[in-house]
Amino acid sequence: VQLVESGGDSVQAGGSLRLSCTDSGRGFSHYCMGWFRQTRVNERAGVASIDSAGATSYGDDVKGRFTISRDNAKNTVYLQMNSLKPEDTAMYYCALAASPIRVSDEFRPSAYNVWGRGTQVTVS
Repeated sequence: VQLVESGGDSVQAGGSLRLSCTDSGRGFSHYCMGWFRQTRVNERAGVASIDSAGATSYGDDVKGRFTISRDNAKNTVYLQMNSLKPEDTAMYYCALAASPIRVSDEFRPSAYNVWGRGTQVTVS
């Protein structure tokens, strides 16, 4: 299994970006997928997650601005980011949980087994 993120860029505040993460393995539709972000000074933090049934969760600081979705036919999960703020600047990582995880663990990095290399988002 390999996850590859794309879509990161430099944008002005108020702008939008759509991140993509494609899974090269099999069984994608069965996995919970998450987006996390990390800066040089902050720990990796959960941004959004989507389980195999399509149920979504969001961090408090992105609710109403970010939308996570998945296309199982393309083995891809997306993160649509609108109304971007400078504080959204971070490296964004896609992650896959190969085993079922509890709702309370959706934003716990150790609950995820596979990680992409990240894509940089810079908002100025």
